[in-house]
Parts: sequence; structure tokens; C-alpha cells
Amino acid sequence: MPTIRFDLRLPDFATTTRDAQYAAALEQAAWAEQHGFATAVLSEHHGTDDGFIPSPLVMAGAIAAKTSRIHITISALLVPLHDPLRLAEDIAVVDHISRGRLAIVAGLGYRPEEFEMFGVDRTKRGRILEEHVEVMRKAWTGEPFEYRGTTVQVSPTPYSQPHPLLFIGGSTEIAARRAARLQLPMFPAIGDPALADIYNEECAKVGYQGWVMLPQGPGFVHVTEDPEKAWAQIGRHALFDAETYSAWQTPGQRSNVHVAAQTVDDVKASGVYRIVTPDECVKLIDDLGPMGALCFHPLMGGMDPDLGWESLELYATKVLPRIA
Repeated sequence: MPTIRFDLRLPDFATTTRDAQYAAALEQAAWAEQHGFATAVLSEHHGTDDGFIPSPLVMAGAIAAKTSRIHITISALLVPLHDPLRLAEDIAVVDHISRGRLAIVAGLGYRPEEFEMFGVDRTKRGRILEEHVEVMRKAWTGEPFEYRGTTVQVSPTPYSQPHPLLFIGGSTEIAARRAARLQLPMFPAIGDPALADIYNEECAKVGYQGWVMLPQGPGFVHVTEDPEKAWAQIGRHALFDAETYSAWQTPGQRSNVHVAAQTVDDVKASGVYRIVTPDECVKLIDDLGPMGALCFHPLMGGMDPDLGWESLELYATKVLPRIA
């Protein structure tokens, strides 16, 4: 199941420009749809030096307007950092633009800087997320309801009924129990079967027939005829991506794509970043099986769009015909 991901980070050493990155992302999302990709994935962070997408719903709306079939997932949307009424409105609008192709992974957030930036008490983020989810669910009914002492009403109601696909994210036992208690599906950041067991046990207690999606597969795939040459071109970008993400991690935070790397060789050895030949890509797809995700991140770490395009086109000409 191929997916395409964008976070549009642009470190100081990048040779491309931000407007070129955004333009390429829209073109590559449309290309991905034409070549059978299942999902375009966006993420959210704030206050970074590299311009990590701070407004993924805006980007989701742009991708939705350029496409007609590919699903768009925001993984994760940092719900505690947003006003829940405005978030409900924005999600409903993007849901209409996409005609029901939007999915949201509701995340807590973890970087202290982001909570300070928005004046949100980080220690209360779990409670805030739950409250915001319940407010959004009421808002999406289109009916008036009481919110903070005022009668409010949100319109339009979403295209998807009762609302767009909404997962609860996280990588802890608390997150698994929260998802079950809210009677929503779960999409953890790590493929830990123990989390699924906890979630399913809690679902049984509350009488909810839930489901959980465990991530499986590398976080970056690049197809090339010459992996060593590609590593020479991409290695700095991959190391930047791994180092900064690792530096953000807080105690208890777990993720399939977390790599504690200090060198490009560390990144290569991790298996999270995979630069493969067409033959190796076919084998990787076979090894991952039907539930695995082949994740292309063609602008990763500020890569020049031309490098990403080379990988995508090689996948289309030398991999896709062998797996279709």
C-alpha cells in the first residue's frame, strides 16, 4: 500500500526554496493519485526553524482540490493546540472539498515549546484533547449546544456522516484506553501489538467494536538505480530528519520512525530510511505484505524536488508494472 508523505521542512543547507517545495508537494500528490497511491499523509508542528507544516488542514484542502480519489490523512493533528469550534469548522470544510477523503489522527502533542507558544498547559493535554473531541462531535451534528456558557452552532455539517474518520493517536497505554473510552479507532505511532491488546480489552469493557491500525514499514523509501550515489545526495537530509526528530522526543514518547542517529551510517543501519533499487523495492513490498505501508517522502529534509521525482518516476516505470 504506497503512501506519500509531506512535512515540508527546509533546513538552512537545502538548495531548493520553500515555494518550490510547496508547489512540488501539490504536483507529487496529484501524481501519486494517478499511480495508485492510497494516501497522502501530512503532519503538524509549530515554531520550528525549518518551517515544518504548521497548518496541515490548509495543505490538506489544497491537495484535496488538486485530486479526486487519494485519501488525505493528517497524522497527527495536535488537537490541544487548537480552538475546538474553529477546528470543527475547518475540518468540515476540508471534508467537503475532499468529498469525504479526509482522516484525522488526533494527537496530544509533546514538544514543550509548542504548548508555551499557544499558552496551553502541557500537563493537562490529555484532558484537553478529550474535551475538544467531544466538543467537535457535538459541533458536527449542526445542532445548537452549550459551550462555555454560550449557545453555539457550527455549520456546515461535514460531508462525511456523522463526521470524518477520526482516530486517536499516541503510543502509550493511557492513549489506548483513551481511544476506547472515546469509542474511536486508534492509530498509534508505533506498531506495538501490546497497545492493540490494551485497546481491544478496554473496548470490550465499554461495549465498543473498535479497530486499531498499527503502523508497519519504513518511514522513508527512495527508489534508485544507484543507492550509493543516492545516499551521497540524500544522506545529509536523512540525518537532519533523524537528528531533529530524535531531539524532540520526550520520555515515554515512542515512534516507529525514531532513530537515535549521529551519522549517516547510523541512519542507513536503522532500516527506517530505505534507499533501494527497483528489484529491492519489489522485494520490500512483498516482505511488508498487504498491511504494510511503502512510504515515499519525496521532499524529506528539504530534498531537491528533482531527487524526489527521480524516485517516483523510477517506481512508476520499474516497480509498479511488476506489482500491479
